[in-house]
Amino acid sequence: MDKRVQFDFENEFTNGGGLQGQDFRLDIDGDDISDEELAKYIVEDMRLLMVGEVRILNKKIINEKHKRIQTDESFDK
Repeated sequence: MDKRVQFDFENEFTNGGGLQGQDFRLDIDGDDISDEELAKYIVEDMRLLMVGEVRILNKKIINEKHKRIQTDESFDK
């Protein structure tokens, strides 16, 4: 079975405002991902600009088949 990470996140923008996600799930390679790598993945994959602090909360690794189809344009973890 493939590994995925389930987590909540809070993102602050440097020009004001923010973005939150709850029970967000992403495919991962390997058995774990650091909070720093996960924050970078969110920012780059969602193409967010002017990002300040990103907080990762309630992170857990789950066994679940990967959902995303890998392409040449996919984010390289």
